[in-house]
Amino acid sequence: MMEAEYQERVNALMHELGIPRQIVTDRGLSLCLETEVLVEAVCKGKEGRLFLLEPEAASAWNMLQRSAKVDGIDLVLVSAFRSVDYQADIIRRKLQQGISLEVILSVSAIPGYSEHHTGRAVDIGTPESLSLDACFEQTSAFEWLSGHASNCGFVMSYPRNNRYGYIYEPWHWCFQGKHSI
Repeated sequence: MMEAEYQERVNALMHELGIPRQIVTDRGLSLCLETEVLVEAVCKGKEGRLFLLEPEAASAWNMLQRSAKVDGIDLVLVSAFRSVDYQADIIRRKLQQGISLEVILSVSAIPGYSEHHTGRAVDIGTPESLSLDACFEQTSAFEWLSGHASNCGFVMSYPRNNRYGYIYEPWHWCFQGKHSI
């Protein structure tokens, strides 16, 4: 799909969901194109769910997970690639539950603006904790990621007080490339 068509699709979803275009500008969000090539990441989630990433990110994830394992750390994928439509469904469900758009957009990306669309973002948990909340920061997995994730090309996207208007997400890491392991 061409970028202009993709942007039109994203704009239509934003309109449908009542998301003002100005929020994209105010937060300095960049359009995140859906990847067209996905491969299975080596990590099955709860109930055998498969996770997909773009090939280079999948390779880096596998390397990251193996490196952590050598150091006695178990990293588990909780989320990886998400389509624009899936992201819109997340917001629809939350709106139907009566959650305000302001609250939703502090914890969920606008469809078209989620790093998960690129196939390069992962949400990470541990076998003991698959919930995505700030207490992940207290785990040995987070401590390990903070010191080693960049060696495999991953960075934490949403630190405390980030400019994008999202809550602190110590579990969300995005592959930026150029790993050194």
